[in-house]
Amino acid sequence: MTSNKESISIQQARKLVLLSQRVPPVKPSGNAVEATLLAIEHLGYIQIDTISVIQRAHHHTLWNRNPRYKTTHLDQLIADRQVFEYWSHAAAFLPMCDYRYSLYRKNAIASGTEKHWYAKDKKLMDYVIKRIADEGPLMAKDFVHNGDKLREWQSKPTKQALENLFMQGELMISGRNKFHKVYDLTERVLPQGIDTSVPSKKEYIRFLIRRYLKANGIGQAAEITYLLKNIKPLVVSTMKEMAENGELIHLQVNEINYFALPDSLELLDKPLSRSKLKILSPFDNLLIQRKRMQALFDFDYLIECYVPEAKRKYGYFSLPILWNGKLVARMDCKADRKTSILHLRHLALEPGLRRTEAFAGALKKELVPFMQFNGCEKIQLHTTSPTGFKSELEEHLGI
Repeated sequence: MTSNKESISIQQARKLVLLSQRVPPVKPSGNAVEATLLAIEHLGYIQIDTISVIQRAHHHTLWNRNPRYKTTHLDQLIADRQVFEYWSHAAAFLPMCDYRYSLYRKNAIASGTEKHWYAKDKKLMDYVIKRIADEGPLMAKDFVHNGDKLREWQSKPTKQALENLFMQGELMISGRNKFHKVYDLTERVLPQGIDTSVPSKKEYIRFLIRRYLKANGIGQAAEITYLLKNIKPLVVSTMKEMAENGELIHLQVNEINYFALPDSLELLDKPLSRSKLKILSPFDNLLIQRKRMQALFDFDYLIECYVPEAKRKYGYFSLPILWNGKLVARMDCKADRKTSILHLRHLALEPGLRRTEAFAGALKKELVPFMQFNGCEKIQLHTTSPTGFKSELEEHLGI
């Protein structure tokens, strides 16, 4: 059986991606914590980030999928063993229902077939795991010693040992204390009855493909294997096989080839809340892959916190803004918790944005909950691009 190739418009592709990503959010059922868990299970991962000029990225991403989200939800879901920390393309919160698929990588790191950043000090790793076994959950700072006996085992080497044990699956994160990881033995963290059977390579590859396409609507092998090592050829051959079997369909968007799950196109019959504006995290699942955003949304995005200040065009931590099914602006923000002021340091409109008055109205509506989410009570607008938009927005905001 051979697969047929369908073409969809760029507008249809964007709609399919946004509905698959559930942003703007669909109204979830159940209580607020259950809605957060459903968002994590649907997306497959939530990237963790330490930057805190506004609410951290993991909280921000979940809040954009669940308007009832509270920052305590993640702590509760980890304590209830419904979510765990591990590595996706980066450090992430993952749904516990997917736990067994993390074992493929853990086993590869444990066996040495996949390298991690740190060299393994077996003696130090044995010492670390014995202390945790004897004393219970510990943080990296619990291993700082000043005495001669353990002088060579200061915090940096033990942190490396902890991370090696975590990456190869002998330790898990049982929680966080002021954002510091708390490590414990895996068997003491896993819930009872969890499937710990190691997937075959074929199972693992098929899982990656289906998981990505479910959450993202359409995808390519390069996107599915983003920052993953040594598996792209197998993903390519498996996707071809799945397409031939009717498990995937070929889609073409602007003469670029993608794959999708067969039932994904049904989403195009559903409405997309285009008038609802969302202020996104730079690490949001929707736009973490910049080349994809360029191809599908014509949005050239670079997070500039890693760029020298003099070379920044938009600001330290500019947030992409989604409106009318497009990425139409970016806003550099800082939440000053001491003064309760949300500083909009630079709001830059994309060149194609024409309906500025309607955009300003939608932004005003979303800035109220966004300000509250960031623990602020007032807004201060500094600069806009173009500069003439500042007075128009200030009028809408009443500042």
